[in-house]
Amino acid sequence: MPAPYEIRAGGDVKNKKQSMADLKLRRLNELNSRLKEDLERPRIKVSEASMSLIQYCQNTKDFMVPSLWGQVDKREDPYAPQQPRPCCSVM
Repeated sequence: MPAPYEIRAGGDVKNKKQSMADLKLRRLNELNSRLKEDLERPRIKVSEASMSLIQYCQNTKDFMVPSLWGQVDKREDPYAPQQPRPCCSVM
């Protein structure tokens, strides 16, 4: 009767455990380096970011909100349908 747990041919349990440990260590090191990069990223306060966003929205004209900015001249509106222009004329 064969043993209930056999080692497969060509594989060593100790080497497999070591390779799994190496893989886990490598993943933890990668995660650690990503977290360190995250900590080094410059931060600003939420209040500063929100004030900057409010200023941008108040100073930048949005053609998609005519109720706020009024009607836009078709020449200035990048979203207006373009008039087909003839590329050449035949005489």
